[in-house]
Amino acid sequence: MELNGVKETAVLIVGAGPSGLALACDLARRGVPAQVVEQAPALFPGSRGKGIQPRTREVLDDLGVGDAVREHGGAAPVGMVWENGERRGEHDMFRRAEPTEAEPYGEPWTMPQWRTQEILLARLRELGGDVLFSAALTDLAQDRDGVTAQLTTGPVRASYLVAADGGRSTVRRTLGIPMEGETVDPSPVLVADVRIDAAALDRLNWHVFMGGSGYTTLCPLPGTADFQLVAQFKDGAPDTTPEGVRKLVAARTHLTADDVTEVRWASDFRPRAALAGRFRAGRVFLAGDAAHVHSPAGGQGLNTSVQDAYNLGWKLGQVLLRGAPDSLLDSYEEERRPVAADMLGLSTRIHRGQEERGTNTQQLGLGYREGPLSRGRAGLLEAGDRAPDGAAGDGRRLFDVFRGPHFTLLAVGPGTPPPYTDHAMLRTHRVDVCAAYGTGLFLVRPDGYLGWAGDTSQGLAEYAHALGLDLTSA
Repeated sequence: MELNGVKETAVLIVGAGPSGLALACDLARRGVPAQVVEQAPALFPGSRGKGIQPRTREVLDDLGVGDAVREHGGAAPVGMVWENGERRGEHDMFRRAEPTEAEPYGEPWTMPQWRTQEILLARLRELGGDVLFSAALTDLAQDRDGVTAQLTTGPVRASYLVAADGGRSTVRRTLGIPMEGETVDPSPVLVADVRIDAAALDRLNWHVFMGGSGYTTLCPLPGTADFQLVAQFKDGAPDTTPEGVRKLVAARTHLTADDVTEVRWASDFRPRAALAGRFRAGRVFLAGDAAHVHSPAGGQGLNTSVQDAYNLGWKLGQVLLRGAPDSLLDSYEEERRPVAADMLGLSTRIHRGQEERGTNTQQLGLGYREGPLSRGRAGLLEAGDRAPDGAAGDGRRLFDVFRGPHFTLLAVGPGTPPPYTDHAMLRTHRVDVCAAYGTGLFLVRPDGYLGWAGDTSQGLAEYAHALGLDLTSA
């Protein structure tokens, strides 16, 4: 929509990274008009955040891209340690878990970040949305009714703006929100996507090369012919030119420079942990790297970013379309900032060798028990907990019942029908037994967490009304 030369939308999303695209998909399936703008001419080309944790796989499945993630990704390979050109044996960097009824994704998944973004963009286009590329934000102004953003392509007026524009966020800097943190490691790191002669190195392992210059790894990227190269520099700065990358591989591994047949992308960075002082400023929200910057150790950055979007999307939908109060949006910062702080600490400890990767990195145990939207407990669970999967009793899984932009009222126990019936924003379901839940009534939020739990429905309608969910019409 355009009025007096100013384009209008409900939500303007600045940045087409994983968080921006995930949010756009979530809003599009809710019918919320949103526009994604990206200053670059195309999607980010590198593998960077390649690890997808089990909780994020659940999120992506709910957004409708679970099959694509399964097709184009793969389980993280077991490490192979090399020293002086010889294999010293395998070392698995992850604690792997078998899938369970409650947790269907047990092991870390790998897929290059550019592929994740391609999949999300394709989904967004299926839902009727798109990205406006080569559109950089230069300034913004807020008033009581909305945000006016000045872009290189012209002004845009929106009810809300979401900054998903990365660690050097223009939006965050424009608002003057401080980023507080520390340098995790003073040693610079080179990351590159390279192709290696198939006869020179197998793709069965995540190859780790020992040496005095700093760690060097080559990880095969599923669904491609590429490896992700990661190399630490204890002295000096990385040379990111193709020639420099080839020389590094030849110097630190048993491979020759000619074995690197192509350097597709390369970058250098200093591992840092930083957290924005706030995630909301009026009608503007920070998400993803704009709000928190992680060491890549432990694979938490992209995952925390996508889950920021998942938390914010349904709340924007309830406010813009369902009459929920604007104060509901305050819960975004109240819920997500503590999670981001915890994940920053975890990433930093793993980077420094103070903690190992394990169930702590899967993000399945994260929740909002202390959050402002959590009320009550029943059976084995407390409001704020992740809603587990399980058998739905009709040939489906509970995740099949939850999938979509609606709330779900789940009644667990023999002969206990849900006290309300289905309507546009509520799906009801009953199962006799579910080991992960126990017995009770559970209101599952659209982002897969329990908002309310109880043995009876007392207080449920009042709770739901505050979220813009009218149960009296159900």
